[in-house]
Amino acid sequence: QVQLVESGGGLVQPGGSLRLSCAASGRFLSINAMTWYRQAPGKQRELVASITSGGSTNYAASVKGRFTISRDNTENTVYLQMNSLKPEDTAVYYCNADYLIVAGYFASWGQGTQVTVSS
Repeated sequence: QVQLVESGGGLVQPGGSLRLSCAASGRFLSINAMTWYRQAPGKQRELVASITSGGSTNYAASVKGRFTISRDNTENTVYLQMNSLKPEDTAVYYCNADYLIVAGYFASWGQGTQVTVSS
């Protein structure tokens, strides 16, 4: 099973930047897609950005051009660089990883990290 630990959240002013990290550990054969989601109070969880093991990326329209997802396969870590932050980016950000073990493919979630954009 894969354990995911997120870090890097916090309070930032509008227009500021934050970098989130999500490190995967445990016993697995490979990690495929790694994805950042977010959930604002009273709203459904939504996909923010995803990246495959080969580096292909996908972004929500609301963050395209402002957020950048990247990963270090040697460290099993995914990053989310968030620039030009807006109050509507305020949410708990969750990391998700699709991974392969002998028994098959599974998915794991991190515990979440709070991002608050406010003046």
